[in-house]
Amino acid sequence: MRILGVVALATWACLVSLPSEAQTGKGLSQADVTKINEVTQTWVKALLAKNWATAAGLFLDDAVLYPPNEPAVKGRAAIRAWLEKFPPIKDFTASSVRVEGRDDLAYVLGTYTMTIAPPGAPGPVKDSGKWVGVERRQPDGRWLIAVDIFSSDLAATPPPK
Repeated sequence: MRILGVVALATWACLVSLPSEAQTGKGLSQADVTKINEVTQTWVKALLAKNWATAAGLFLDDAVLYPPNEPAVKGRAAIRAWLEKFPPIKDFTASSVRVEGRDDLAYVLGTYTMTIAPPGAPGPVKDSGKWVGVERRQPDGRWLIAVDIFSSDLAATPPPK
């Protein structure tokens, strides 16, 4: 029984010492990080300019957007339609806080602030929050968004009674 324990321990030690696929993958170059950060700033500029085609073009054809308090928005065309219905944006900033990845896959952690003018609201609404994006490098070197989720830092308001 003791020999079996020694064999199991030796096997475990050997497996733990082997690098995983994630550890052996090629990390992101500074050029990749720069391109990923440019996606964020292109997003900001497109939203402020109400250029929905450019904004939606930053997403893969089968991308998914997870807005707060709404169902997932699936596909580039649906994301564009969702953006076109979003309340008018008066001010918007987004910053990448952390960018990491390997090979052709990266994730971005970020923050945002925005002011929107919802129809029927007594005035502009200021919001700030955080977002997470997953991006894939394309064969031509561009990075496109595969998944994006964002949420407000503001307290949730209860629904009207």
